[in-house]
Amino acid sequence: MDSPSKIRIVGGKWRGRKLNVINMPGLRPTQDRTRETLFNWLQGKIVGARCLDLFSGTGALAFEALSRGAAEVIMVESNAKIVETLNQTAEIFGGKSHQIVRDDAVRWVRNSPKVFDIIFLDPPFGHGYIEKCCQMIIEQSSLADNGIVYIESEKNINIPPMFKINKMTQIGQAQSILAELNRES
Repeated sequence: MDSPSKIRIVGGKWRGRKLNVINMPGLRPTQDRTRETLFNWLQGKIVGARCLDLFSGTGALAFEALSRGAAEVIMVESNAKIVETLNQTAEIFGGKSHQIVRDDAVRWVRNSPKVFDIIFLDPPFGHGYIEKCCQMIIEQSSLADNGIVYIESEKNINIPPMFKINKMTQIGQAQSILAELNRES
């Protein structure tokens, strides 16, 4: 159950460094190829960005963002064992621009007054978290004016209409979407 495997950071100052991934049901590390595509999409937006990684899991998206120059990353994860692994990784990497929070992602967004340039939303599949979190992001004004939301979900999920899809790709049974708030409506 707890034997770790590893995934690597794809780019930036920590390129090639490994993250421990504990074997837990529902934990799906974002694949190298998917992360590489995502951060190519975010090129020009990541340096100096304030980021939120909801359902942080392995922390691959958060650590990749920090590696590529994000100014701040908050990782939100509810599982204590996963939070422990995230803290160990952060200590090994030595980064100072992050915060790891053990909390329910939906509750955290509902109660946070912070505003982010980039929000990574990669929840467990099949639980309706995308819709709930998107609604909280809108209600709490969590996304900066030119902010971007990255959504990783099962195929064919409906993204709330208040978001405009800028980029989308599908690999296997997952889809990756880069979206922004449709501020024209």
